[in-house]
Amino acid sequence: MDSEKIKIGITQGDLNGIGLELVLKTFSNAGMLDLCTPVLYASAKAATYHRKAISSETNFHIVKSATEAQAGMLNLVNCFDDEVKIEFGKPSVDSGRAALAALEKAVEEYKSGMIDAIVTAPISKSDIQGPSFQFKGHTEFFADRVGDGMQPLMILMNNQMKVALLSTHVAVKDISSQLTREALMEKLRIFHKSLRIDFRISIPRIAVLALNPHAGDDGLLGSEEKEIIIPVISELEKESIFCFGPFAADGFFGAGLYREFDGVMAMYHDQGLAPFKALSMNDGVNFTAGLPLVRTSPDHGTAYDIAGKGVANENSFRHAIYTAIDVLRNRRLEAEMFNHRLVMPLEGEKEKK
Repeated sequence: MDSEKIKIGITQGDLNGIGLELVLKTFSNAGMLDLCTPVLYASAKAATYHRKAISSETNFHIVKSATEAQAGMLNLVNCFDDEVKIEFGKPSVDSGRAALAALEKAVEEYKSGMIDAIVTAPISKSDIQGPSFQFKGHTEFFADRVGDGMQPLMILMNNQMKVALLSTHVAVKDISSQLTREALMEKLRIFHKSLRIDFRISIPRIAVLALNPHAGDDGLLGSEEKEIIIPVISELEKESIFCFGPFAADGFFGAGLYREFDGVMAMYHDQGLAPFKALSMNDGVNFTAGLPLVRTSPDHGTAYDIAGKGVANENSFRHAIYTAIDVLRNRRLEAEMFNHRLVMPLEGEKEKK
């Protein structure tokens, strides 16, 4: 597979949302097919329906598996034969089953070495729930299926910033319980490693946001900053992991301080995503760091309100493809460099021979 063009597995997402529209629009640009060989895991019937609904001229090539995928084409592995009534903008259990079938098939073929990375279209987290999917989102699903015990880290990113989340899909009332020294230290180590390997930043600088308003105001508004965040930052410095903070989130983003760092660690979902989405220009990408699998997605949901109207902006999805390719190449480069270091002769070894 190394000599071939990178194969990107793409899952269809919710059939009543904009997922398939994003795929069709993205690969209507022939230049995208020069970058990778896309393999779409989807219902062929649903893809045809979406194609007609938005008057797309993008063709797809139906294959039995990714091993048959042809370069220069949008390949489709039909992974759901059941009849599904597509009602744009309306969540349904059947659409959830179809979305899960695509995910399971993509994981199966990834484990078999048929594809190199996975880009996921948005799902309805409630409608996909069932005996085989009892997760709060894609991140937890992939950690279970391909994580090998490794912890995932959600990173929202574009060219301006990379924002990681200590806690992800957690109720607000439970956020403070997620912040422990052990959890923060582990997530910051994962973030540091990802910035260094996945994004080729030799000495990453990471900003750590505070949990409480005004960074706790010297303990008046909470003690987590003094008791957890500051000690963790100090401890990680001993490992040459350079973190700074804690910063009050409002002032940090308001003053544009994110531009001075390679990454930002937010304590909870909306603390990181709200400013990120406000500052990004439809180019945000959700990247799951910390796993062997390279997985990305657009930074938005199913967009039921515009589904089937042909007006969805595919820019975020396109950047998810770009990011998957870039990260995969960077990981391969790191592996090559590591292997090269292993076989390098010791100084003076050649002379002895």
